[in-house]
Amino acid sequence: MDGDSSTVTSAATTVDSIADGLKNQSLDNNNHNEDTVSQNRVKLKLEELKWDHSFVRELPGDPMTDLTPREVLHACYTKVAPSAEVDNPQLVAWSDSVAELLDLDPQEFQRPDFPLLFSGASPLVGAMPYAQCYGGHQFGMWAGQLGDGRAITLGEVLNSKCQRWELQLKGAGKTPYSRFADGLAVLRSSIREFLCSEAMHNLGIPTTRALCLVTTGKYVTRDMFYDGNPKDEPGAIICRVAQSFLRFGSYQIHASRGKDDFGLVHALADYCIRHHFPHLENLSKSDSLSFTTGQGDDSVVDLTSNKYAGIGFTHGVLNTDNMSVLGLTIDYGPFGFLDAFDPSYTPNTTDLPGRRYCFANQPDIGSWNIAQFATTLSTAQLINDKEANYAVERYGTKFMDEYQALMTKKLGLPKYNKQLISELLKNMAVDKVDYTNFFRLLSNVKSDHTIPEDELLIPLKAVLLDIGKERRDAWTSWVKSYIKELSTTGVSDQERKHSMDSVNPKYILRNYLCQSAIDAAELGDFEEVRRLLRVMERPYDEQPGMEKYARLPPAWAYRPGVCMLSCSS
Repeated sequence: MDGDSSTVTSAATTVDSIADGLKNQSLDNNNHNEDTVSQNRVKLKLEELKWDHSFVRELPGDPMTDLTPREVLHACYTKVAPSAEVDNPQLVAWSDSVAELLDLDPQEFQRPDFPLLFSGASPLVGAMPYAQCYGGHQFGMWAGQLGDGRAITLGEVLNSKCQRWELQLKGAGKTPYSRFADGLAVLRSSIREFLCSEAMHNLGIPTTRALCLVTTGKYVTRDMFYDGNPKDEPGAIICRVAQSFLRFGSYQIHASRGKDDFGLVHALADYCIRHHFPHLENLSKSDSLSFTTGQGDDSVVDLTSNKYAGIGFTHGVLNTDNMSVLGLTIDYGPFGFLDAFDPSYTPNTTDLPGRRYCFANQPDIGSWNIAQFATTLSTAQLINDKEANYAVERYGTKFMDEYQALMTKKLGLPKYNKQLISELLKNMAVDKVDYTNFFRLLSNVKSDHTIPEDELLIPLKAVLLDIGKERRDAWTSWVKSYIKELSTTGVSDQERKHSMDSVNPKYILRNYLCQSAIDAAELGDFEEVRRLLRVMERPYDEQPGMEKYARLPPAWAYRPGVCMLSCSS
């Protein structure tokens, strides 16, 4: 995420500490080491979970509890119980590693009443359900109040490590924020969110998690393509888990309503810092943690004098109501991993006219969203204009630094080589090369100048399909340059392959894999969902016998509803 700036001193470490904290949190959560399955692990029954309700306890709530769609003023949440109708709900899939985060005994998944409890039909002992109030910019336009229209938070569970985890049922029924919708979710979209939450986590990307997925036994009407052809689909409810579901929009809605609600922005910021960035609470003024923005005495900004200046530095994705203040990937709707490399790719049919959220635009959208969040904090007088500007600038710098470091690792290079990487991406775009499989195969290229020219592309032949002589020559030229760069590393081919394979996954959750699991599940067979989850738990491993999950998409995968989806998905 970044480039260098001569105006930024070691003060940037204050901002970077948040990014580092997120990385460490991700690594901590991502450790599936054998010692986590030790005999000492706490294993609780559902009735023994240690609930806390800090969000409800420490922030102002809605005095009304009716579900009528309405503007909810001067409040951060509305207490509301799950209300989705169920008829013999069934457990589709579950995550043992998320259960471990909660100290929940995985045997609890086998309880006969588990589907009833996690469909909301039976109340969980200790829960205190509510829906959160927030707003947001959607496709660049301020949309006003949005809120949890079909997600109901049950509360926070404190585990034996004193970590706080919120549990939330998505598709559990109407709330005051449902507007004209029904508050429900379908099995199709719920399977996608469940699988992608866990797949992203196992790829090492900070994300919300998923504890379990249940069917409701009822049907839900959806017009998937907004073309006037609705159909009934199986209903489902997913239990999402995150340390917080606070979004940029959680702050924006209150700042947008004027001075009387600025106190809510302060309260939310204090709450977030207290529970998720406690190291910002007691910062003391320090010359070593300041940076200059120009000439003169007023050009120095000291981040340690303002704890609010360090919140929310995160990679960009979608609308501001879908931007987590903890830097988590959140709200999986129309998502997609790149198959053929195409910078203009968007998985969202709603986004097609302008491709605002296409792959190449993601960094700029992140910056735009950060700017909206910084404006919110500035409007509420938590930070000044200079601190707001620095937040946006630092995002750009941090993004480029992280991007360059990641691409360097993906290619196994000793240092970032802009020309080599730019030429590679250009070639991949021209020939529509599969993004995941190319980088996985690239580790098989040997750092050997004696390889005959007509054999240089052999390690890549599975992804360089249907290319003529001109394109073959272009790729051969690139591989020569690549081998020349590799020869400067002093790293053996075997060691480099091991390193590259640890950052270039063999398995990603391609949309067609999701669709195959969905098709089976809609017929009552959940085994493919569970098998796909197991494969995605080890994306960097070879997993002999599972090779079919790394195959290129078949022709049917490019039909609407598989490769691209609408916001209703």
